[in-house]
Amino acid sequence: MKYGLILGSPTIEGQMRTAARADAAGFESVWTTEFFNAHGLVRLAAVATATERVKLGTAIAYAFMRTPMLAASAAMDIDELSGGRMILGLGSGTERMNREWYSMPFDDPPAPRIRDAIGLIRAAIAAKDGGGLTYDGPYYQVKIPAFRRPGAARDGIPVCLAAVNRGMIRAAAAAADGLIGHPVFTRTYIRERVLPVLEGSRCEMLPYVITAVADSTEQARNEARGQIAFYYTTRLYHSILEPHGWQAQGEAIANAFRQGDFAAMAAAVTDEMVDEIAIAGTPDEVREQLQAWNDLAGHVILYTPSVGMKSGRVQENLDAIVDTFAAQES
Repeated sequence: MKYGLILGSPTIEGQMRTAARADAAGFESVWTTEFFNAHGLVRLAAVATATERVKLGTAIAYAFMRTPMLAASAAMDIDELSGGRMILGLGSGTERMNREWYSMPFDDPPAPRIRDAIGLIRAAIAAKDGGGLTYDGPYYQVKIPAFRRPGAARDGIPVCLAAVNRGMIRAAAAAADGLIGHPVFTRTYIRERVLPVLEGSRCEMLPYVITAVADSTEQARNEARGQIAFYYTTRLYHSILEPHGWQAQGEAIANAFRQGDFAAMAAAVTDEMVDEIAIAGTPDEVREQLQAWNDLAGHVILYTPSVGMKSGRVQENLDAIVDTFAAQES
């Protein structure tokens, strides 16, 4: 199995240091995230300068808060800067994130628009040698007769898509090179709801696995539990719980969040949920637990919890993840 790592360090400098450690440890990939206070592509450019071999991805960059042309040019910039190591991971974000965080419109459903965005991104990257760029899609139209891209590192850059529900999973199967799983995907949801849609496509499953490593198994599991609870405050993700019949747990988490009862949120996450979603425990325990993902993917992205954790503990966990899985690399 190949290992990727979400660079969850609180600072850009910390992300660069963690990426360099993962690179030296033989990890396959490192990934930046994006939020209202962090630009995933800018951070990834910084990480590119601190690494030599490891692949560089965004997990994820927002697709609709920037134009596809800006996403394509940023991806080509980082690909050139890194000598051809870029993976462009895109996601739609929720309606609230689009409208309230970035004051951008949101099409519901988002899948048709994101497929068109990926089409334009691929066209821009393919037009690197000159001859201009013309694209006429249902959502995006571009006409740049003078378009060319000197210094492009490769003919193509992998494009991945974050997807949770069926429309976006289908969009990933049709248009993307990889599907970046949500951190609260269960193995059952991947097996029953995601992989059948991806079958026969070029789209690779890339699970996002919540990973907590500590000397105390109880501490690690509680850290994972807090992160799981945080995500299930959003009802959009409750479809993941349906194959297990865990809708009541999802409602309990959402209701506790509305009441500001964070202890009750975490308490509503059962041991069975932690076992299906995360790997948590001592180094030996998490290495063994990850074996349960072997039949789902050949490349997993390990993700530190952060909800309710001090920044020092988040970095400690990232370092522990690198140390725990470095010996597993060939």
